[in-house]
Amino acid sequence: MAKTDYILAILRLSLGWIFFWAFIDKLYGLGFATTSDKSWLAGGSPTFGFLKNATQGPFSSFYHSIAGTPVVDFLFMAGLGLIGVSLILGVGVKIAGYSGALMMLLMWSAVLPPQNNPVLDDHIIYLIILITLASSKSGHIWGLGKQWSSTSIVKKYKFLE
Repeated sequence: MAKTDYILAILRLSLGWIFFWAFIDKLYGLGFATTSDKSWLAGGSPTFGFLKNATQGPFSSFYHSIAGTPVVDFLFMAGLGLIGVSLILGVGVKIAGYSGALMMLLMWSAVLPPQNNPVLDDHIIYLIILITLASSKSGHIWGLGKQWSSTSIVKKYKFLE
């Protein structure tokens, strides 16, 4: 294995933890980004605050209109949780990477133009990393990707790799 394979595995695990931690914090309200009274389990909306108050630019009216809706809350939380677990375990990295990249693109489009740079922000950097992970075999190192790739369903449907 090359050094870059281990760097990609570290990126996969790190980004997986970022997604999974956001899921856990929004679910339970651990007091980091989400207080306990605003947790999803306490009836709070994981999307309302950001989509209602932080969005700006050409798509802000769209994001304001979907803020806090149950379907958007569910999709957002499912995305955070599933992408995080997938990246941490190293299974389904391809679909998790592309799904996460789409999530990052949507979050970037919600704050156009970005605050500190007219084009680029952390969402785009994460998007690039996620596409890189989706295009690699990073789940094979320090993950279950090798075993996952050898299952009959993944051999039949490569997009699940």
